[in-house]
Amino acid sequence: MSYSVRVAFQSLWHEKWINFLSMVTIAMGLLMIALVSSSIYNVELFARKLPEKFFVVAYLNDQVSEQDAREMIASLKEQKIIEKITYISKDDALKELRASLKDADYILEGLNENPLPASIEIRFKKEAVGPNTIKQFVDSLRKMRGIDDVQYGEKFLLSIHSIKAGIETVGLVLTGVMVSGIIFICYSTVKLLFYRRREEVETLKLLGATRGFIRAPFVIEGGIIGAVGGLLSAVIVFGFYYGLFLKLSAAIPLIRSVIFPTQFFLLLPVVGLGLGITGSVIAMGRIRFS
Repeated sequence: MSYSVRVAFQSLWHEKWINFLSMVTIAMGLLMIALVSSSIYNVELFARKLPEKFFVVAYLNDQVSEQDAREMIASLKEQKIIEKITYISKDDALKELRASLKDADYILEGLNENPLPASIEIRFKKEAVGPNTIKQFVDSLRKMRGIDDVQYGEKFLLSIHSIKAGIETVGLVLTGVMVSGIIFICYSTVKLLFYRRREEVETLKLLGATRGFIRAPFVIEGGIIGAVGGLLSAVIVFGFYYGLFLKLSAAIPLIRSVIFPTQFFLLLPVVGLGLGITGSVIAMGRIRFS
């Protein structure tokens, strides 16, 4: 093993420019994977927070008494998808409107009667918030006696889930392409290095060296190339985060909601090492020792 490690480092230095280009290319590929993974992570976080803010409002007609509304709420609570239901009377609705208008509440002066309807606000369990589930519930809610209208963010809900599905699909495809590309880079680099040291390999074969003994330095070299590429990508990510992202977040508060999972980026050298070894093993496995 000590021989294999020493030979691998000697080869890395001797063919430093080829190896350096491979490391930089791998670093860019892993950087793309990191950015795509970060995007998917943030979309997932946003989608998980959606149920906490999402609700359906059903407006009641004037013929529905408060007692009727309470019975309606008790009936709806039997459905497993519902987390909480809040009854908002006509008076409470007017108070909320006055509070939201603040200094512009003079608009409501001169009203002889309360024009706002009573309503019920329905919140759902996290696992139940989905376009199809909510649409089916709203359709059944609209058919209930005493319901005048139902409002909810249908387009918003559909958009979020469409964006989430789209980003995940594109992210998986890009990640697959980048992973395949990195493995191919390591494969090509190790294969090139092998043929450039063909005479040395032939000498080792004449001396009785086993295939494993000959292959080991190349596999180690591929692993090091991948690991250094991963380390470079991690440095670029952290440089971007501390050098640009934190400065922009101070000027644009909205950026603060974007989260960089630093624990994930610390794994980039390990991911690079694994992909480098994989490419090297494939390369050495396809080379015939005659």
